[in-house]
Amino acid sequence: MSTLWLQHPQAIYTGTPDDAAGGLVVETDTGTVAELVPAGGTPHTPADAVYDASGHVLVPGLINTHHHFYQTLTRAWAPVVNVPLFPWLVNLYPVWARLRPRDLELATTVAMAELLLSGCTTAADHHYLFPDGMEDSIDIQVSAVRALGMRATLTRGSMTLGEEDGGLPPQTTVQDTDVILADSERLIQTYHERGPGAMVQIALAPCSPFSVTTSIMADSADLAARHDVRLHTHLAETIDEEEFCLERFGMRTVDYLDSVGWLTDRVWLGHGIHFDDDEVARLGAAGTAVTHCPSSNMRLASGICRAVELEEAGSPVGVGVDGSASNDGSNMILEVKQAMYLQRLRYGAEQVTPERALSWGTRGSARALGRDDLGTLAVGQQADLAMFRLEGLRFSGSHDPLSALLLCGADAADRVMVGGSWRVTDGAIEGLDVPALIAEHSAAARRLVAG
Repeated sequence: MSTLWLQHPQAIYTGTPDDAAGGLVVETDTGTVAELVPAGGTPHTPADAVYDASGHVLVPGLINTHHHFYQTLTRAWAPVVNVPLFPWLVNLYPVWARLRPRDLELATTVAMAELLLSGCTTAADHHYLFPDGMEDSIDIQVSAVRALGMRATLTRGSMTLGEEDGGLPPQTTVQDTDVILADSERLIQTYHERGPGAMVQIALAPCSPFSVTTSIMADSADLAARHDVRLHTHLAETIDEEEFCLERFGMRTVDYLDSVGWLTDRVWLGHGIHFDDDEVARLGAAGTAVTHCPSSNMRLASGICRAVELEEAGSPVGVGVDGSASNDGSNMILEVKQAMYLQRLRYGAEQVTPERALSWGTRGSARALGRDDLGTLAVGQQADLAMFRLEGLRFSGSHDPLSALLLCGADAADRVMVGGSWRVTDGAIEGLDVPALIAEHSAAARRLVAG
């Protein structure tokens, strides 16, 4: 086996109680962590290569559990800058309905590249938009993911409840249930990888209570159980959504979730803001995970997730950047910082430490995606990690390196490793022409909003 010792980091967060102040050893052939080196120690077996990490803060690869890659094409679009969720969606749906295959390829590459540069090694995308000509959307995303060498949970989303049936989406963006289920099964059988080290996984993800029927929710749950894949949806993001559920289904959001067979540990929920005490307890007892999306929740004035209470009740809590039109960025290290600050508003500084916020963006996010091989730096885990340099004026005068990572606002990783392979070196993605990508992506964005 070929081994690499990441030696004597300036600081290290492993997500475990183990001492790794001396760094860690990676088996590059298997892409796993071989050894944690304690302070003052050396590896039990001399490493084949050594990298001096003394100028870096080293953390597990960050894991983004909720995103909409295609929305990088509609960032900071003037007509929706100052509106809440429902009118935001109503204005954007007709624009998104014009999406074409190359647009999605560019948007996915931009989103994942931005995530990778921010220290993110695994990303979940919630793609629910399949207008005519976009039937192969997930296939397009798989190709983009593989080209970048990241891990991804790509969700086969769906919308079945159009405007004519009392939903929000235009009819041109909804699909028949049979089409959705057949394509979901095809994608699982074609792309879903299992076991430690999986690079691409497929999940099923009806969009939201206000854009799908109860039948597609129940049928998706059955299909997911049959194929042992995970389930994802938006839930309890706004008061408007709660009122929609009460009016249409005669029940609150968690009761609705339960009624369609989704109150389980197979599920992770996007946002999860407006839960009462009983609902928090029920979600925790079921092991249903919640993705905290702080920037989006502030951007759309949706509210503050009860992250600490959900976690203490038993729900895995992860972090998501959400769509790049409701954030309007795809930066995971900054999102972890936002999670820490927004949760401090609700629970106070003592309860929400930098370490706790990092745990949400790593171990908690891994649990939300059903991954026990990611999210910590421990022997046998996948060697997914991010290394940050605390350089420049923003870090001048800082004392504790791990706290400075969030408090002083690190926004870009210097090095990122996925499965034992460097994907970012010296702040640049291996093999990606970023200026050319920006030029074509920006042109596509202009065309899309122009109609």
